[in-house]
Amino acid sequence: MKIYTNKLEEVISNKRDINVSFEFFPPKTDEMEIKLWDAISNLKNLNPNFVSVTYGAGGSTRERTHHTIKRIVEETTLKPASHLTCIAVSKEETDEILRNYWEMGVRHIVALRGDMPASSPNYQLHPHGYKYANELVLGIKKIADFEISVAGYPEKHPEAKSVAEDIDNLKRKVDAGADRIITQFFFDTDVYFSFVERCRKAGIKVPIIPGILPVSNVKQTRHFAKMCGAKIPKWMDNIFTGLDEKQDTRQLIAGVVAVELCRILHDAGVDDFHFYTLNRSEMTSAICHILGVREEEKK
Repeated sequence: MKIYTNKLEEVISNKRDINVSFEFFPPKTDEMEIKLWDAISNLKNLNPNFVSVTYGAGGSTRERTHHTIKRIVEETTLKPASHLTCIAVSKEETDEILRNYWEMGVRHIVALRGDMPASSPNYQLHPHGYKYANELVLGIKKIADFEISVAGYPEKHPEAKSVAEDIDNLKRKVDAGADRIITQFFFDTDVYFSFVERCRKAGIKVPIIPGILPVSNVKQTRHFAKMCGAKIPKWMDNIFTGLDEKQDTRQLIAGVVAVELCRILHDAGVDDFHFYTLNRSEMTSAICHILGVREEEKK
């Protein structure tokens, strides 16, 4: 007789600590700002390693990002990591932003090139700017001793000609001084494991943190996946079919999918997870709770 074990129970009772970090985006309206700070307030007591705030390519959300980072520094004990893109701006502008962040108390940067403008297929890089993320990483290190995270694409960056070229580009970022890689989201654990294996074979030794996106909006997720080159497996498409108008059911299924993804990763030795919250706390908080990442009980 085959004996089945409760794998989820193994994760919950596992003595290995699970570390989490959360990503937010700067709000566009007063109403969105309230929702953002509700999410931050609900998640801060889970003691994340850091919280990151996105930054539009070309500085399109610069002021809103700075405002959000400033509030996190002044009003919480969280460690903020500001995203920073280098496309469409000069080195002087970028360096000044970095000096301001350091003075503000920020010690962690997520260094990104930034997406090319979709409306300008023949867009030319700034002649006096950092052209690629590896150049940005080098520039950051010259300004101050920031901790630096960079992006990794388990299913290949959309602009890369090949998987090998993409890994070479990633290695250049790490060799320039990046401390960790945070992956784009994925829904097939084999994709992550294969990506890590390719990185290790290429001599990339820094931690590779899986990015987890709980699917609260299927249509939105398909849009995100198209932008970053991620694939939505057929089985996942199937289980969300017919649920566009059934939010509660969709949320429950999304939570199960995300927990199982984390469970498989943790079972294989992964202890760090980066959650793309979309400025909502409910599902991320529930997933963390199941994984054993909880608020300390008040005595």
